[in-house]
Amino acid sequence: MSAKKGDAVAVHYTGRLDDGSIFDSSVSRSPLSFTLGDGNMIKGFDSAVYGMVIGDKKTVTIPAADAYGERRQDMMIEVPLNEVPPHIQPEIGLQLTLQGEGGQPMPVTVVDMDDEKITLDANHDLAGKDLIFDIELVSIS
Repeated sequence: MSAKKGDAVAVHYTGRLDDGSIFDSSVSRSPLSFTLGDGNMIKGFDSAVYGMVIGDKKTVTIPAADAYGERRQDMMIEVPLNEVPPHIQPEIGLQLTLQGEGGQPMPVTVVDMDDEKITLDANHDLAGKDLIFDIELVSIS
């Protein structure tokens, strides 16, 4: 039986970048479980699992467009320093959570600052990067 849309699947995976650095892996954890085609996985990962059978292993390269998308300039937010809450001491690399439209949390990182403003980056850390995944299909139900 091969994996198809709507199947509950479990996979082991290791994700790495072009330079070989690993950004995530399930190898020392439980397999990742998800439903194929339900929109909860990045498009390229979901597509890679289609047609696999239990025990199959593959390595796929997912272009940024099918992963976390390209980096977007409109996801860069400038905030005047006088609007930063007094309990926050901004510094480059500081990760914060803003409240997005609809109230959902939006993680951001301070990427620049000067005497008047800080610049926050709301792009996903992996945006703009091609991702390489080693995938092993563990189960289909």
